[in-house]
Amino acid sequence: MLGVIGGSGLYTLDDLDIKEEHEIQTPFGSPSDKIIEGTYKGQSVLFLSRHGEGHKYLPHEINYRANIYALKSLGARKLFAISAAGSLRIEIKPGELALVSQYFDHTRGQRIASFFGNGIAGHVSTAKPACPSLTADIQDAAKRLKQHLHSRKTYACVEGPRLGTQAESFFLRDFARCDLVGMTNVPEAFLAREAQMGYCTLCLVTDYDCWMDDPSQHVSVEKFFETYGGAVEKAKALLGELLSTPLRETPDDIRQALKNSILTPDTAFTSQQKEWLEILRG
Repeated sequence: MLGVIGGSGLYTLDDLDIKEEHEIQTPFGSPSDKIIEGTYKGQSVLFLSRHGEGHKYLPHEINYRANIYALKSLGARKLFAISAAGSLRIEIKPGELALVSQYFDHTRGQRIASFFGNGIAGHVSTAKPACPSLTADIQDAAKRLKQHLHSRKTYACVEGPRLGTQAESFFLRDFARCDLVGMTNVPEAFLAREAQMGYCTLCLVTDYDCWMDDPSQHVSVEKFFETYGGAVEKAKALLGELLSTPLRETPDDIRQALKNSILTPDTAFTSQQKEWLEILRG
């Protein structure tokens, strides 16, 4: 089943035929919001608002572990994450869509970044964090729609909640060689890999961050809302087209990411750890 994580401004899927609303607790606390199970364009999906109803959570306040775990426990095996982002490249224009292949972690350690720890030592490979199968499915859907989609882009995740300085913008663009900047896809993408889930980010480009000389082009909440609505409609159309055909299988290196990644023997786990690891390994 496909899980859809909605970012800023996307708190519901209007055409979702709701089957059930799940309000659940996880071993890692509460998800951002209730998880909506239903059908969208005839396909079963789970929907979660990343920031919660009414946008009540800042990026560093989101319980990413609970979100990923809850979606996995309810049957999601692939995640289509929708996020707002600023562009660090002149050719990636506000209002356009971009598909992420790499992530650069520029957060500050406030976020719990792994399911591991507290007696379980594990290290998963994130060299290629985006699922190639889901990426291909999204690209094919965009082609069928004749929708312009930037692909193979690198996303820098910053801590927030403040908007960045020009020095930071130049560093991410010129030295880290990033194409997009946002606040929410780390550790989300990496937790998805620990949960053995295929994951892709679709970025809705809202601004040029603040690297341009022209102050009128700099990111602001006002500029965000000027362009975001149209990009959301494009994303919804792309999601509908994505679900119009069967999705490819997730590669084994993702579906079995934990097979050789955990160093601690199972005999050392508590009963609670065994329970939640069984979900992640499922």
